[in-house]
Amino acid sequence: MSERSAATLYEALLADDSHPIDPVAKKYWLQDLQNPLRLSLLPLMRIGCTLTLHTVYFLKRLIPIQFRAHRFLQWLICFFMKYFVRPEANILIIRHFAVESNILNLLIRNSKGGENVPLVDLYPSMIRDLMDATFVDHDQGVLMTFRDLGSCRDEAWPMAEASLDWSGWRDFEVQYDTFHKKWTQFLDFETAHELFKTTFCLLLTAREYEAAINSFQFDESMALRIGRMIDEPNLVEMTANKFPLVLVSTRNLSRRFVLHGIFTEHLHAHLQEIRVRHHGR
Repeated sequence: MSERSAATLYEALLADDSHPIDPVAKKYWLQDLQNPLRLSLLPLMRIGCTLTLHTVYFLKRLIPIQFRAHRFLQWLICFFMKYFVRPEANILIIRHFAVESNILNLLIRNSKGGENVPLVDLYPSMIRDLMDATFVDHDQGVLMTFRDLGSCRDEAWPMAEASLDWSGWRDFEVQYDTFHKKWTQFLDFETAHELFKTTFCLLLTAREYEAAINSFQFDESMALRIGRMIDEPNLVEMTANKFPLVLVSTRNLSRRFVLHGIFTEHLHAHLQEIRVRHHGR
């Protein structure tokens, strides 16, 4: 019989580096997963908030008069993050804007016609920056990039790693730490999303919300294009959100949101390794 001590799930997750990921992101994600309230609060919130979201989204699509309140929505999000969301989760949220901006900008710079497509300029470093770099802007960054790039059928891919254009890629720093946590900041990433997803739906038009929740499905398109660009077609296997032509509803929204965030962290870390290998930091 083996004398080795049994491994905990989190010990195995921490040690496993099969998927590339920034160590900071991995550290904070694992810390966030171990929030004790996840076990009790999250399942209840998932049931109640999902029912509420289904109802609100149904009514939003039914009512002909649509309204939006982007500025108020973003203020609420920032307030919620500042006072109720754990610092580890906040860091991951802020990081995600820059991570996805870098991926999209690499795609733009290395695509035909990319010189006519504006770069995605969403690089917040703290919570208050999200008043300008909004979640609506983030979702639209994906959709506008794919619309403006158009077809990828005639691209000169694959490209040699050394010839990739990294001019749209930025080093970034999140100016937020975990040392000044307020006693009210007790919500983990997933529970916070469950609590806020109905408000996000309520303060957008039905068409805006449909675009936002379906933007995740372009993860597969992103992986396919970049995989062809760097001659790594297996990159697409990292995606869980697939087939953008199949429109999704609000079902399993929080899980798809998490999978989108984890996928972009994996892809960003892999691309960063290529960048450092050929160009340094």
